[in-house]
Amino acid sequence: MEPAAAPDLDPTDLQRLAEALQLAEQAIGVSDPNPRVGCLIGRPDGTLMGRGATQRAGQSHAEVMALRAAATAGAETRGATAWVTLEPCAHHGRTPPCCDALIAAGIARVVVATLDPYPEVNGGGVARLRGAGIVVQVADPRSSIALAARELNIGFFSRVQRRRPWVRMKIAASLDGRTALANGRSQWITGPLARADGHAWRKRASATLTGIGTVLEDDPRLDVREVPTTCQPQRIIVDSRLQTPPAARILQPPGSLWIYAGSVATAAAGDDTAVTARRAALEATGAVDIRVLAEPMAAGRGDSKVDLTAMLADLAARGINELHVEAGHKLNASLLRAGLVDELLVYLAPKVIGLGREMAAFGPIGDLAEALPFRFIEAVCIGEDLRIRARPPGREHF
Repeated sequence: MEPAAAPDLDPTDLQRLAEALQLAEQAIGVSDPNPRVGCLIGRPDGTLMGRGATQRAGQSHAEVMALRAAATAGAETRGATAWVTLEPCAHHGRTPPCCDALIAAGIARVVVATLDPYPEVNGGGVARLRGAGIVVQVADPRSSIALAARELNIGFFSRVQRRRPWVRMKIAASLDGRTALANGRSQWITGPLARADGHAWRKRASATLTGIGTVLEDDPRLDVREVPTTCQPQRIIVDSRLQTPPAARILQPPGSLWIYAGSVATAAAGDDTAVTARRAALEATGAVDIRVLAEPMAAGRGDSKVDLTAMLADLAARGINELHVEAGHKLNASLLRAGLVDELLVYLAPKVIGLGREMAAFGPIGDLAEALPFRFIEAVCIGEDLRIRARPPGREHF
């Protein structure tokens, strides 16, 4: 049974949790696959003694960082309150339980924005703290502070609860929905501020994904360059026939490359020596991890496409929380048709192109009732361009 939510968080508690959420944002591009967490430690009179945010996986969590900051300042934490954006962990993973650190520090009260969905924690952290005599209050899950805490970790919640990453599809297009000219040229439809903003969303993701068509046409790097970041997202290509050139820029540092291929890439695929040679050349770079996940209906065929649903499950098993997709109209269509897109991140430039590449190549549909439904959750100007975010009905809040 989940701990009862506190209906009576006072304005100070809500303000401290909001400040802790700002701290948690410092863990973007740092903490994956761990959640982004912020913690404040202080006293009822408003005195703050320590602040902390989650560090890299295997390093200190937010609560330990805040306690360490308080100790460095010479503050006495016994009897203090801790405000934390996610339920403190109660299990021993790469680091000891944060609950134990709070108990040992003599913390008297803990205010939590939202529970941790991880099975080894969910409610257990609160129970452990209460068992030690600590007063624990959990925000109402319907409150704006709880929703904001889950939103910051939407990929973590998705991976733990749905066993798949949160899939965010980024598209840059003209007002008439064209992502490139008819000849494939797309640089640049949107302005520099929109492009930098797109890199900020790349930074937020555990991984960036594209298709082989984009690799062959645009030769992208798919890394984060326009904004500072501590860690680069994992780069991924959907490449059914292993056509990625060994000299492609996406194979260059920083980091390695994961490729998902169809059954043609298996040793049992037959006598396709060209594919065998391409696989050997990619593996010889030392920077490529190739996995074969063919569509089930294509078992036994040598030309099958990648099973995208199985790919997402595999990515979740590998610790990917948020998947940032920057692909062409074909892969976009496949993901959308399969209902695998959780969020659209669309940048619209104030220009009309006419004939050109569309956002997603599927259809035609026979009736407007068959259109894929989305709901707008945000529309904001980024420089001269408009950024729109939309999610399928029912996924506005995860």
